[in-house]
Amino acid sequence: MVVEGLVRCRFLRRLNRFAAEILVEGGPARAFLANSGRLLEFTVKGKPCLALRRPPGGKTMYRLVGFEDLGGMYALVDTWMQARAFEKAVAGRLLPWLSDCRLERREPRAGSSRLDYLFRCPEGTLYVETKSAVLRSSDGAYAMYPDCPTERGRRHMAELEALASTGVRAMVVFIAALPDVKGFKPYVEGDPLLYMALRRAAERGVEVRALAMHLEATGEIVLDHPDLRVVL
Repeated sequence: MVVEGLVRCRFLRRLNRFAAEILVEGGPARAFLANSGRLLEFTVKGKPCLALRRPPGGKTMYRLVGFEDLGGMYALVDTWMQARAFEKAVAGRLLPWLSDCRLERREPRAGSSRLDYLFRCPEGTLYVETKSAVLRSSDGAYAMYPDCPTERGRRHMAELEALASTGVRAMVVFIAALPDVKGFKPYVEGDPLLYMALRRAAERGVEVRALAMHLEATGEIVLDHPDLRVVL
């Protein structure tokens, strides 16, 4: 997958949960940031980043897509683009654990929540929730989630667990959108209650998967590992 029209910029400051100020094309500008995580290792003044110009008329001129990380490669922090890349990987049968499934619906209702996807597989339906893992472990080897408390994430784990308890196939997929990671593991300190909910859901039949991808300066989103190791 290639994101066309990316421009180089530098991060200046975070304005609120979904907006930031960047230095781009010679001056400061507001940018939409499609990630509700804290992103403290990236949102540092002067950090190189990549952005897309947005259509005129909105509150932000740009969409902040990625931050420079290891080896001149970029972390893809935009959750919408992570989702599109995930869908493209599924459609291309690049993920072995979803190779026989097809996307039936986005945002299916489950209990009091909406999950990300409903797939149709040979053995029946499969509900999938994806989570963005763009926090790197202190040893650099793992992508982690979450970087802050997430009530929404806990609720999704409970909904997946409830589905699995009734015999419906349910899965959570962690998108490790960082270059050069060897595995995924939950960040317990980020939300201990989420960690407990994830462990309980896995014990009760929820499948836990991860894949690794990163963003190049050219705009190419690269699938680094279709079946990343998960450590719970």
